[in-house]
Amino acid sequence: MQKGGEEKQLRTPQHQRRPGAESKMSPKPVSLNDHVGTGKLKNKVALITGGDSGIGRAVSLLFAQEGAKVVIAYLNEHRDAKETKRMVEEYSECMIIPGDLGKETHCEQVVKKTISKFKKIDIVVNNCALHYETKGLENISTKQLVKTFTNNVFSYFWVTRAALPYMRKGGSIINTSSVTAYRGSASLIDYAATKGAIVSFTRSLSSSLLKRGIRVNGVAPGPVWTPLIASSFKPKKVAKFGSDAPMERAGEPAEVATAYLFLACTDGTYYTGQFFHPNGGEIING
Repeated sequence: MQKGGEEKQLRTPQHQRRPGAESKMSPKPVSLNDHVGTGKLKNKVALITGGDSGIGRAVSLLFAQEGAKVVIAYLNEHRDAKETKRMVEEYSECMIIPGDLGKETHCEQVVKKTISKFKKIDIVVNNCALHYETKGLENISTKQLVKTFTNNVFSYFWVTRAALPYMRKGGSIINTSSVTAYRGSASLIDYAATKGAIVSFTRSLSSSLLKRGIRVNGVAPGPVWTPLIASSFKPKKVAKFGSDAPMERAGEPAEVATAYLFLACTDGTYYTGQFFHPNGGEIING
């Protein structure tokens, strides 16, 4: 944090139309680091929603580096999705499936297409999300509220419910929440509420699936430089995004993806019902 609490500008002010494109961001998010795979997910099949860009892209790439076959479900960011597919296929197989995950039937179709191609599902990463910056509860319309919950929460229920019949002992479900679930957000009230719901969903599902040997955990990132940010906030806020974190910067998707890998592979076999907090140093109780 800067002297006097002033947030510093970290990048050029910018803004995009929703849902945003990673290819248009400046600087580009870092999706790959110098990781060398060791086969931790060899022969596994991972279904990742919102996997076309941001955290989802980084997770897709890291999983592929570790040997997983990857299925990416996304809305309509075709350029980003095709580029992610190209990058993933340098390491493993990949299938991309466009469509609205806010529709129950599409969530079911995503699972059916995954099974049709790869015959099984070992890992589900529920990661798709949207938010709208809104001043005060009275300015959140019912239409916005329903859309935010449908996309951010209902899709997690629908995708997971459709995938469970195909998951076996040793499977892993990883849900993306947010630091806002734990400390709230005055300008993202409905979004923060969905992320709190995801925490409760994760903990409840982990108990439900314990005897089946399927682990359920989550990741609750703090500020991360993704298209969601560039398409949600005004240019000046985008320029300063992350500067109020203890580390005074937003995280890169590649820095967050490692939490998902730990929870997906055998390194995390004693973890279920838990959340990791890659958030640049903010202390969270929960």
